Amino acid sequence: MSTAGVNGEVGGEAPEAAGGIHRFVVFGDICGSGTLDMDEKRLQRAAMYAAFDDAYSSVGVEPGTFHQEDRGDGILAALRPDVPPTLMVGRWIDTLYESLRAHNKGRTRPLRLRIGMNAGLVVQDRHGLVGRAVDLAARLCDSPPAKRTMDENPEVDLLVVVSDWLYVNVVAEGGRYVEPDHYRQARIRSKETDEAAWFHVPRRPAPPLVGPEGEAAPVPGARPAGGSRTGVGGGGGGGPPPPPRGGGPE
Repeated sequence: MSTAGVNGEVGGEAPEAAGGIHRFVVFGDICGSGTLDMDEKRLQRAAMYAAFDDAYSSVGVEPGTFHQEDRGDGILAALRPDVPPTLMVGRWIDTLYESLRAHNKGRTRPLRLRIGMNAGLVVQDRHGLVGRAVDLAARLCDSPPAKRTMDENPEVDLLVVVSDWLYVNVVAEGGRYVEPDHYRQARIRSKETDEAAWFHVPRRPAPPLVGPEGEAAPVPGARPAGGSRTGVGGGGGGGPPPPPRGGGPE
């Protein structure tokens, strides 16, 4: 028996019931949505979905081939294992940025997004997605440094936060549209999460990052002491390495 995901994805339950499959996870959230009236909420939701659709199209990910859940003022998505992660941290981010810029031109209330990215073992059942990789993507997006960075820098329309595992294994390798030197590292401490994460504002040499207690975050290159304890990485909770890269647009 197979189940259809929220966005139309169809897949068998058996492989994931056995422990999940390795997937790229994206968690997006609209900044300041609680201050919007109903008409503005509807406008920004529509623009967010349109920007995500543009980004998926740019990397050859067709509608119905991935799982996507509506989160009111945000989106949770998990890509198929064969989608090259370099495309997601490269062209996907760049296209999302360009779509936001086009939408926001001349608007007094621009659409501003925080994006958390991770990869790891994910289980999909008829209710949606579950897994520590999903939990960490959400924590990255909603982390105090991410929220404070956007609150204190209203000119920034897009902030991307990737897990330490994703930075070390994918972003740091570089590639077209990938700018590993334009990320900054900070520690995220929230609930049971105590993780290193990497922050990126497209088209900026380094994001105007503010740490959870207001301190300046460390610059890239400084490796945190100890391993990750949540999500994907040396502390467990992650899965096997992602499938070999290949295929898809460059």
